[in-house]
Amino acid sequence: MKVTKAVIPAAGLGTRFLPATRALPKNLLPVIDRPIIQYAVEELVRAGISEVWIVISKGQEALVEHFRSSPELESALEAKGKVDLLAELKAIQQLAAVDYVYQDEPHGLGHAVACARDQIGDEPFAALLPDELFDPKENFLGRMVEVFDESGQAVVAVHDVPGDDIRLYGAIDPVDPSADVMEVKGVVEKPDPAEAPSHLSLSGRYVLGSDVFDILDDLPRGAGNEIQLADALGVLGGQGRLKAIRYEGKRWDVGKKEGFLEATVALAIDRDDVGPGFRQFLASLGTK
Repeated sequence: MKVTKAVIPAAGLGTRFLPATRALPKNLLPVIDRPIIQYAVEELVRAGISEVWIVISKGQEALVEHFRSSPELESALEAKGKVDLLAELKAIQQLAAVDYVYQDEPHGLGHAVACARDQIGDEPFAALLPDELFDPKENFLGRMVEVFDESGQAVVAVHDVPGDDIRLYGAIDPVDPSADVMEVKGVVEKPDPAEAPSHLSLSGRYVLGSDVFDILDDLPRGAGNEIQLADALGVLGGQGRLKAIRYEGKRWDVGKKEGFLEATVALAIDRDDVGPGFRQFLASLGTK
Protein backbone atom coordinates (compact mmCIF):
# COMPACT_ATOMS: atom_id res chain seq x y z
CA MET A 1 0.00 0.00 0.00
CA LYS A 2 1.21 3.50 -0.78
CA VAL A 3 1.92 5.79 2.15
CA THR A 4 -0.71 8.50 1.85
CA LYS A 5 -1.67 9.11 5.50
CA ALA A 6 0.19 10.82 8.31
CA VAL A 7 -0.07 11.62 12.00
CA ILE A 8 1.26 14.81 13.60
CA PRO A 9 1.35 14.61 17.42
CA ALA A 10 0.69 18.19 18.53
CA ALA A 11 -1.19 17.96 21.84
CA GLY A 12 1.58 19.44 23.99
CA LEU A 13 0.91 22.59 26.00
CA GLY A 14 3.99 24.49 24.78
CA THR A 15 5.00 25.60 28.27
CA ARG A 16 8.47 26.66 27.07
CA PHE A 17 6.83 29.53 25.17
CA LEU A 18 4.55 30.86 27.88
CA PRO A 19 3.00 33.39 28.06
CA ALA A 20 2.77 33.44 24.24
CA THR A 21 1.14 30.00 24.25
CA ARG A 22 -1.35 30.73 27.02
CA ALA A 23 -4.18 31.02 24.45
CA LEU A 24 -2.35 30.12 21.21
CA PRO A 25 -1.25 26.55 20.41
CA LYS A 26 2.54 26.42 20.19
CA ASN A 27 2.44 24.97 16.70
CA LEU A 28 0.68 28.09 15.42
CA LEU A 29 3.65 30.26 16.37
CA PRO A 30 5.01 31.71 13.12
CA VAL A 31 8.49 31.11 11.78
CA ILE A 32 8.55 34.31 9.71
CA ASP A 33 5.02 34.21 8.23
CA ARG A 34 4.09 30.52 8.34
CA PRO A 35 3.12 28.66 11.52
CA ILE A 36 5.14 25.66 12.60
CA ILE A 37 2.27 23.31 11.79
CA GLN A 38 2.18 24.48 8.16
CA TYR A 39 5.85 23.63 7.65
CA ALA A 40 5.02 20.14 8.94
CA VAL A 41 2.08 19.62 6.59
CA GLU A 42 4.03 20.97 3.62
CA GLU A 43 6.83 18.52 4.34
CA LEU A 44 4.34 15.65 4.39
CA VAL A 45 2.82 16.78 1.10
CA ARG A 46 6.28 16.86 -0.54
CA ALA A 47 6.58 13.19 0.46
CA GLY A 48 3.31 12.26 -1.23
CA ILE A 49 0.98 12.43 1.78
CA SER A 50 -2.59 13.50 1.06
CA GLU A 51 -4.39 12.85 4.38
CA VAL A 52 -3.11 14.30 7.66
CA TRP A 53 -4.40 13.72 11.17
CA ILE A 54 -3.23 16.19 13.83
CA VAL A 55 -3.40 14.83 17.38
CA ILE A 56 -4.53 17.68 19.63
CA SER A 57 -5.86 18.34 23.11
CA LYS A 58 -9.05 20.27 23.87
CA GLY A 59 -8.80 23.91 22.87
CA GLN A 60 -6.28 23.38 20.05
CA GLU A 61 -8.77 23.10 17.21
CA ALA A 62 -7.27 26.24 15.63
CA LEU A 63 -4.40 24.06 14.42
CA VAL A 64 -6.76 22.45 11.93
CA GLU A 65 -8.80 25.61 11.24
CA HIS A 66 -5.61 27.09 9.78
CA PHE A 67 -6.02 24.72 6.83
CA ARG A 68 -9.72 25.40 6.28
CA SER A 69 -11.61 28.06 4.38
CA SER A 70 -12.10 31.50 5.95
CA PRO A 71 -14.84 33.12 3.84
CA GLU A 72 -14.85 36.51 5.60
CA LEU A 73 -11.08 36.94 5.31
CA GLU A 74 -11.07 35.73 1.72
CA SER A 75 -13.86 38.15 0.80
CA ALA A 76 -11.99 41.02 2.43
CA LEU A 77 -8.79 40.21 0.54
CA GLU A 78 -10.70 39.94 -2.72
CA ALA A 79 -12.43 43.28 -2.14
CA LYS A 80 -9.08 44.95 -1.52
CA GLY A 81 -7.55 43.40 -4.63
CA LYS A 82 -4.95 41.43 -2.65
CA VAL A 83 -4.99 38.56 -5.13
CA ASP A 84 -1.56 37.17 -4.20
CA LEU A 85 -2.48 36.77 -0.53
CA LEU A 86 -5.84 35.29 -1.47
CA ALA A 87 -4.16 32.75 -3.73
CA GLU A 88 -1.75 31.83 -0.94
CA LEU A 89 -4.59 31.21 1.51
CA LYS A 90 -6.45 29.03 -0.96
CA ALA A 91 -3.27 27.06 -1.66
CA ILE A 92 -3.01 26.25 2.06
CA GLN A 93 -6.54 24.80 1.99
CA GLN A 94 -5.59 22.58 -0.95
CA LEU A 95 -2.37 21.15 0.53
CA ALA A 96 -3.99 18.02 1.95
CA ALA A 97 -7.07 16.76 3.74
CA VAL A 98 -6.32 17.87 7.31
CA ASP A 99 -8.39 16.89 10.34
CA TYR A 100 -7.84 16.24 14.04
CA VAL A 101 -8.19 13.58 16.68
CA TYR A 102 -8.10 14.22 20.42
CA GLN A 103 -5.55 12.98 22.93
CA ASP A 104 -7.50 13.38 26.15
CA GLU A 105 -4.59 12.70 28.49
CA PRO A 106 -0.83 13.17 27.89
CA HIS A 107 0.48 9.62 28.13
CA GLY A 108 3.50 9.89 25.85
CA LEU A 109 4.38 9.97 22.17
CA GLY A 110 3.41 6.35 21.62
CA HIS A 111 -0.02 7.03 23.09
CA ALA A 112 -0.42 10.13 20.91
CA VAL A 113 0.29 8.15 17.75
CA ALA A 114 -2.08 5.38 18.87
CA CYS A 115 -4.90 7.94 19.23
CA ALA A 116 -5.11 8.01 15.42
CA ARG A 117 -5.45 4.25 15.04
CA ASP A 118 -9.05 4.33 13.81
CA GLN A 119 -8.20 7.04 11.27
CA ILE A 120 -5.16 5.21 9.90
CA GLY A 121 -6.82 1.79 9.79
CA ASP A 122 -4.66 -0.96 8.32
CA GLU A 123 -2.63 1.37 6.08
CA PRO A 124 1.01 2.40 6.44
CA PHE A 125 1.58 5.96 7.57
CA ALA A 126 4.13 8.64 8.35
CA ALA A 127 4.47 10.29 11.75
CA LEU A 128 6.13 13.68 12.05
CA LEU A 129 7.04 15.74 15.12
CA PRO A 130 6.54 19.42 14.20
CA ASP A 131 9.07 20.60 16.80
CA GLU A 132 11.77 19.19 14.51
CA LEU A 133 11.80 21.57 11.55
CA PHE A 134 13.73 20.14 8.59
CA ASP A 135 15.07 22.23 5.72
CA PRO A 136 11.93 23.14 3.68
CA LYS A 137 13.96 22.85 0.47
CA GLU A 138 14.55 19.14 1.02
CA ASN A 139 12.35 16.06 0.72
CA PHE A 140 14.08 13.70 3.12
CA LEU A 141 10.77 12.20 4.20
CA GLY A 142 10.14 11.29 0.59
CA ARG A 143 13.36 9.28 0.64
CA MET A 144 12.16 7.51 3.79
CA VAL A 145 8.89 6.60 2.07
CA GLU A 146 10.86 5.16 -0.86
CA VAL A 147 12.89 2.94 1.50
CA PHE A 148 9.70 1.80 3.21
CA ASP A 149 8.16 0.95 -0.16
CA GLU A 150 11.27 -1.00 -1.20
CA SER A 151 11.80 -2.90 2.06
CA GLY A 152 8.34 -3.17 3.60
CA GLN A 153 9.98 -2.31 6.94
CA ALA A 154 9.54 0.66 9.27
CA VAL A 155 11.97 3.52 8.63
CA VAL A 156 13.16 6.22 11.03
CA ALA A 157 15.27 9.33 10.56
CA VAL A 158 18.29 9.76 12.82
CA HIS A 159 20.98 12.37 13.35
CA ASP A 160 24.30 12.50 15.19
CA VAL A 161 24.13 13.87 18.73
CA PRO A 162 27.30 15.17 20.40
CA GLY A 163 28.59 14.25 23.84
CA ASP A 164 26.21 13.42 26.65
CA ASP A 165 23.20 14.98 24.91
CA ILE A 166 22.09 11.54 23.76
CA ARG A 167 20.54 11.14 27.23
CA LEU A 168 17.78 13.51 26.08
CA TYR A 169 16.72 11.44 23.07
CA GLY A 170 15.98 7.98 21.77
CA ALA A 171 19.16 6.25 20.56
CA ILE A 172 19.24 3.50 17.95
CA ASP A 173 21.41 0.39 18.03
CA PRO A 174 22.55 0.07 14.39
CA VAL A 175 24.18 -2.99 12.81
CA ASP A 176 26.43 -0.75 10.69
CA PRO A 177 26.27 2.99 11.54
CA SER A 178 28.14 3.85 8.32
CA ALA A 179 25.51 2.31 6.03
CA ASP A 180 23.34 4.56 3.89
CA VAL A 181 20.28 2.62 5.05
CA MET A 182 21.01 1.11 8.46
CA GLU A 183 19.58 -2.07 9.91
CA VAL A 184 18.50 -1.33 13.49
CA LYS A 185 18.70 -3.94 16.27
CA GLY A 186 17.01 -1.89 18.95
CA VAL A 187 16.13 1.54 20.34
CA VAL A 188 16.76 2.92 23.83
CA GLU A 189 14.78 5.93 25.06
CA LYS A 190 16.88 8.53 26.92
CA PRO A 191 19.83 6.24 27.67
CA ASP A 192 22.62 6.79 30.13
CA PRO A 193 25.39 8.22 27.88
CA ALA A 194 27.82 5.58 29.15
CA GLU A 195 25.44 2.83 28.05
CA ALA A 196 23.97 4.37 24.89
CA PRO A 197 24.09 1.95 21.94
CA SER A 198 25.12 4.83 19.65
CA HIS A 199 25.05 8.61 19.36
CA LEU A 200 22.44 8.40 16.61
CA SER A 201 19.20 9.93 17.84
CA LEU A 202 15.67 9.62 16.52
CA SER A 203 14.83 12.79 14.59
CA GLY A 204 11.04 12.97 14.72
CA ARG A 205 10.37 11.36 11.33
CA TYR A 206 8.89 7.86 11.09
CA VAL A 207 7.31 5.76 8.33
CA LEU A 208 5.46 2.86 9.91
CA GLY A 209 3.18 -0.05 9.17
CA SER A 210 -0.15 -0.28 10.96
CA ASP A 211 1.20 -3.25 12.94
CA VAL A 212 2.88 -0.73 15.24
CA PHE A 213 -0.52 -0.09 16.85
CA ASP A 214 -0.69 -3.66 18.16
CA ILE A 215 2.81 -3.27 19.57
CA LEU A 216 1.84 -0.01 21.29
CA ASP A 217 -1.24 -1.68 22.78
CA ASP A 218 0.92 -4.33 24.45
CA LEU A 219 3.69 -2.06 25.72
CA PRO A 220 4.26 -1.41 29.41
CA ARG A 221 4.87 2.18 30.36
CA GLY A 222 8.45 3.25 29.76
CA ALA A 223 10.56 6.36 30.45
CA GLY A 224 8.60 9.02 32.33
CA ASN A 225 5.90 6.43 33.05
CA GLU A 226 4.64 7.03 29.51
CA ILE A 227 3.92 4.90 26.46
CA GLN A 228 6.99 5.52 24.35
CA LEU A 229 7.07 5.22 20.57
CA ALA A 230 10.80 4.49 20.91
CA ASP A 231 9.95 1.33 22.84
CA ALA A 232 7.67 0.14 20.03
CA LEU A 233 10.45 0.85 17.55
CA GLY A 234 12.76 -1.19 19.75
CA VAL A 235 10.40 -4.15 19.42
CA LEU A 236 10.47 -3.77 15.62
CA GLY A 237 14.26 -3.59 15.72
CA GLY A 238 14.45 -6.75 17.82
CA GLN A 239 12.36 -8.48 15.16
CA GLY A 240 14.66 -7.30 12.37
CA ARG A 241 11.98 -5.01 10.95
CA LEU A 242 13.43 -1.52 11.41
CA LYS A 243 15.68 0.64 9.25
CA ALA A 244 17.21 4.07 9.79
CA ILE A 245 18.55 6.79 7.51
CA ARG A 246 20.89 9.51 8.76
CA TYR A 247 19.65 13.05 8.13
CA GLU A 248 22.54 15.45 7.60
CA GLY A 249 20.66 18.51 6.36
CA LYS A 250 19.62 21.61 8.24
CA ARG A 251 17.23 21.08 11.12
CA TRP A 252 16.06 23.17 14.03
CA ASP A 253 14.37 22.26 17.31
CA VAL A 254 11.66 24.92 17.20
CA GLY A 255 10.18 23.54 20.41
CA LYS A 256 12.94 25.48 22.19
CA LYS A 257 13.40 29.24 22.13
CA GLU A 258 16.96 29.08 20.81
CA GLY A 259 16.04 26.71 17.99
CA PHE A 260 12.96 28.76 17.14
CA LEU A 261 15.05 31.91 16.80
CA GLU A 262 17.75 30.10 14.82
CA ALA A 263 15.17 28.75 12.36
CA THR A 264 13.60 32.18 11.95
CA VAL A 265 16.94 33.82 11.17
CA ALA A 266 18.24 31.02 8.93
CA LEU A 267 15.08 30.86 6.84
CA ALA A 268 14.61 34.64 6.73
CA ILE A 269 18.05 35.40 5.27
CA ASP A 270 17.34 32.87 2.51
CA ARG A 271 14.06 34.51 1.46
CA ASP A 272 13.97 36.70 -1.63
CA ASP A 273 11.43 39.10 -0.13
CA VAL A 274 12.89 39.80 3.32
CA GLY A 275 16.38 38.31 3.00
CA PRO A 276 18.37 41.25 1.55
CA GLY A 277 17.16 43.80 4.08
CA PHE A 278 17.38 41.37 6.98
CA ARG A 279 20.96 40.44 6.11
CA GLN A 280 21.86 44.12 6.12
CA PHE A 281 20.25 44.51 9.53
CA LEU A 282 22.18 41.53 10.93
CA ALA A 283 25.43 42.91 9.51
CA SER A 284 24.74 46.26 11.21
CA LEU A 285 24.51 44.55 14.59
CA GLY A 286 28.14 43.53 14.27
CA THR A 287 29.24 47.17 14.21
CA LYS A 288 27.67 48.01 17.57
